[in-house]
Amino acid sequence: MDFAFDATAQDYRERLLAFMDAHVYPNEATYYEQVSQLDDYWAWSRTPILRDLQAKAREQGLWNLFLPGDHGAGLTNLQYAPLAEITGRSPGLAPAVFNCSAPDTGNMEVLAIAGSSDQKERWLQPLLAARIRSGFAMTEPDVASSDATNISTSIVRDGDDYVINGRKWWITGAMNPDCAIFIVMGKTDPSADRHRQQSMILVPRDTPGVEIVRGMQVLGYDDHDHGGHAEMVFRDVRVPASNLIAGEGDGFFIAQARLGPGRIHHCMRSIGMAERAIELMCERVEERVTFGRPLADQGVIREWIARSRIEIEQLRLLTLKAAWLMDTVGVRGAHTEIQAIKIAAPLTVQGILDRAMQAFGAMGLSQDTPLAAMFAGIRTLRLADGPDEVHLSALGKHEVKRQRERRGQAG
Repeated sequence: MDFAFDATAQDYRERLLAFMDAHVYPNEATYYEQVSQLDDYWAWSRTPILRDLQAKAREQGLWNLFLPGDHGAGLTNLQYAPLAEITGRSPGLAPAVFNCSAPDTGNMEVLAIAGSSDQKERWLQPLLAARIRSGFAMTEPDVASSDATNISTSIVRDGDDYVINGRKWWITGAMNPDCAIFIVMGKTDPSADRHRQQSMILVPRDTPGVEIVRGMQVLGYDDHDHGGHAEMVFRDVRVPASNLIAGEGDGFFIAQARLGPGRIHHCMRSIGMAERAIELMCERVEERVTFGRPLADQGVIREWIARSRIEIEQLRLLTLKAAWLMDTVGVRGAHTEIQAIKIAAPLTVQGILDRAMQAFGAMGLSQDTPLAAMFAGIRTLRLADGPDEVHLSALGKHEVKRQRERRGQAG
């Protein structure tokens, strides 16, 4: 394994760092101010500064960096990893500037891999151009959605249509009026094998029967800067059969393919949050004096900083290994490392953010730094894309099996 940046990654990294310094960081305050002044508070993607920055990013070729192949920048996971880390330093703005924000990233991946030519033309192309936004409707309030086979929303064939009924929640982006399309996961055949019951189908926002029940909050944050999260009801929603993605029963496997890259993208961005947190912490403790000495001279503060640096470096190496394996042996072959980093990154970065907030004192809890919002977001990741406990159980099961096989081979 060689984690040195190749020429392509180094070129993108240098251009991205320059863009962040010149355009993103100086405009963070402007962006949030413009969001607060919108007539529709949730239409964050319509802010003039975001549209201006997106145009600049696209002109400079810093666009759809997450997506491999002809539809995107064509980067490998290992090439994209340091770029996602950079955008994670400004999680509320930077991913959207480069059209690399969830859930659109995962939805574009699904359409690029499994969408029909008509579906790609109607929905993928506008998403690639950031003309619309999208949602991914999987999680449900009435079942334990950490087990995707529990999904209870029904997708029933009726002639040339499918009829959809069910409740969903924590649907990211749904509050944004620019969210024009939902990928909905439900059951087309409850009697089939448990991994062949689910399907995915495209549901335009303006379809009769699609209802936004309420917006959801995360530790008091409404997350309007990426479209919020919503509880939704699909009541006798009728769409053409051609809106089905791939075939009946393919939903579970599409979801697994979608979540693999998405999980590691989150981890890459999380490292960027941690890097910014440690920078803010170091700056703060050098300028604050308590009991006659700068905080930076206190042993406990130095220990916090040292532990944070060690943890960041560990996370980065594990993330790069997972990315390298995804490129060389595929998502399935990298399953253990993807699970490992999904478990390690949110919990570890949560601890780093907690130290930084403690170093800032009361200010660390306020809106005057990005730390509190980052903390809410990173805490969410311990549940999003599967809770820690599910990944720990699966990873432990795999390790026991691997060791059993090793003993058998040795005997």
